[in-house]
Amino acid sequence: MRTGSEPTTARSALRARFWLSVWGLAWAVFGTAMFALVGQPGWATACGVLWLVAAIDMAMILRHIRQGPHYQPGRDVPPYTPPDSPPPYRRPPQSRLPYRRPPQRWHP
Repeated sequence: MRTGSEPTTARSALRARFWLSVWGLAWAVFGTAMFALVGQPGWATACGVLWLVAAIDMAMILRHIRQGPHYQPGRDVPPYTPPDSPPPYRRPPQSRLPYRRPPQRWHP
């Protein structure tokens, strides 16, 4: 059910983000090791930087998960209640230019 308040009541899928960061971290570690073994220091460095970014992202995600239901509600936390009334209707913006009819074509 859409209530119109989704941006204010949105929740992040932290568990999904965690597993995606685990996947990215695993590939970054693999890439760093393989490029280092093959003798490609530039690509190994790039994968190492990606490894660092994925590790920092995973640390932030774990921090948010550990902060509790405020950031990541579990299955036992009910969803937010919708607002009492729908948002007020807003009129679409009107053009500030006067309306002009397209020019008429003369047909002989």
